[in-house]
Amino acid sequence: MVRLGATLLAVVLLLGDSSALLGPTFEGNVAQAVSTWRTSGAAKIWREGFVPLEDLSRMSREVSEQIDYEEHGWVVAGPLPAPPAGAEIRWDNGSTTRVPLIGPRNALLALSPWPEENTFPDDKEYKLTGATFTTMRLKTSRGMATVPAWRLHFSNLPGPIDHVAVDQKAIGTIEGAVGQPLSGDGITDFEVLDERTLQVDYGYGFCVGEEPFDVTIRASEKSDVVVLGLEIPYRGYGPCAGVGKSGQDVIRLNEPLGDRVVLDEMSRLPVLCHRAHNTCQAWNG
Repeated sequence: MVRLGATLLAVVLLLGDSSALLGPTFEGNVAQAVSTWRTSGAAKIWREGFVPLEDLSRMSREVSEQIDYEEHGWVVAGPLPAPPAGAEIRWDNGSTTRVPLIGPRNALLALSPWPEENTFPDDKEYKLTGATFTTMRLKTSRGMATVPAWRLHFSNLPGPIDHVAVDQKAIGTIEGAVGQPLSGDGITDFEVLDERTLQVDYGYGFCVGEEPFDVTIRASEKSDVVVLGLEIPYRGYGPCAGVGKSGQDVIRLNEPLGDRVVLDEMSRLPVLCHRAHNTCQAWNG
């Protein structure tokens, strides 16, 4: 399940026209983002670890259309197998990595948007009655890979759900290395239009009753990363009731993007972290 989040700011703090009030400059934020990426272990995880660029669950359209995540819970209703001691991720380039695994119960919890202690009426529960160990094909930061997975069988769904069995918490994640959570503000996504042109999505907060900001996207290019950020004009100083706003624009790079990682200036995380909720963080239940 892809967990989608919409940012709604309770308070927006608008800053005055002063370098002291405005805080770190774009160049300062870029320096911090680049340093963190290179020294925290995040770059190594991106190059050599397991960074999924797709959602970790797969199901048929028939199953997807029947699931109501808002009104239903997920429960174990039958005996489940223990996970193997470990298994391998096999990349299409021939490289392999041995990884620890989660069990089918944790795979089930990863599907649910609710805390485990939440309870639901019997007719509002999806009942897991069994699981088989299998594999999934998955796009990662290192290319396509064959990944160990659980096939989860339910008594009251019209088909199984496959979920990746890799224990991401045990092997380390990008968010864990950087030490910064992903938010809905800043650069939220991008699409490569050609080797030097990016269509960029972004989000920010502004005061109720004010006109949305005239936002400019800024880019700083390094040999291994491209850092994107937002330039927002001065609008005054003080707290206010705020709302979230999203937008889109196109930028042109000086050099072809190539295999450089695109980072968000503020979070210091890859912008691709927004594509699927398991890309930079672990949801192992």
